[in-house]
Amino acid sequence: MRVDKYLWCIRLFKTRSQATRACKKGHVKVLEASVKPSRDVFPGDTVEVRKNQINYQIEILDLPPSRVGAKWVDRYRKDNTPDEAFEQQELLKEAQDYYRKKGTGRPTKKDRRDLEDFADSQSDED
Repeated sequence: MRVDKYLWCIRLFKTRSQATRACKKGHVKVLEASVKPSRDVFPGDTVEVRKNQINYQIEILDLPPSRVGAKWVDRYRKDNTPDEAFEQQELLKEAQDYYRKKGTGRPTKKDRRDLEDFADSQSDED
């Protein structure tokens, strides 16, 4: 089975064209080597996929006949992605939300003045 079709079948990508695009950009590696979308994969191969700043490490257990339901995905793959990768993603998300919540727009003049006052008060304490 082609690697792009496999990644689509196990629901790692929503569409097959997204899986193909990821292969062409070099985000998919089989046995430590970047591959083309047409590369065949077999049970026992290890696939590494970079998606959303996480390097997913997947071991192929079996090849699905077609796209499978979410319940059946674990029959065809074993996810060996380290937990640290997901924790790092959460930390990155929290760091971005810390300064400004999503949807609040650009800082206002009042926000800028408050930041300057805070910075001045911090430098006075030193």
